[in-house]
Amino acid sequence: MVAQNVGFAVIALVMLVGALRVVTSRNVVHAALWLVVVLSGAAAQYVLLAAEFVAVTQVLVYVGAVMVLILFGTMLTRSRIGTEGGLNNPRWWLGIPVAGLLMAAMSIALVGGIGDEKMPAGAEPVPTAVVSDQIFGPYLLPFWALSFVLLAAVVGAIVLARKD
Repeated sequence: MVAQNVGFAVIALVMLVGALRVVTSRNVVHAALWLVVVLSGAAAQYVLLAAEFVAVTQVLVYVGAVMVLILFGTMLTRSRIGTEGGLNNPRWWLGIPVAGLLMAAMSIALVGGIGDEKMPAGAEPVPTAVVSDQIFGPYLLPFWALSFVLLAAVVGAIVLARKD
């Protein structure tokens, strides 16, 4: 159990540094890449919890698909990218007390929500193959349709963003 706690602490520290770099980076692309570090850390935490299916889903959906869409959206728009001036909101400091208030509210809810409940003693873990078959069996066609919609959106963004 000690090695798992050390692994948690190391991964949490990397995620914390990555999250701070996301909000302090002046380059949008660098912020997106730091977000990849944070989302990958969340997947690593799921591996520590022995939730491999959730970890793989985290990597495929968030680190893979969502980050690609964010980077495409960032690169294909004609907005300013990089360390140019005037990109930050002048009232950025108002976010600090709001973040503190949200952290306090979440901490109160977390501490109040966790009671003396324990996991059932004889609960057997469900194999990953069973979970994936139940999700992707009946819903395979909607997943395919969604992939074609996303492909059409990316092609449309490229057509709209190209310079004539």
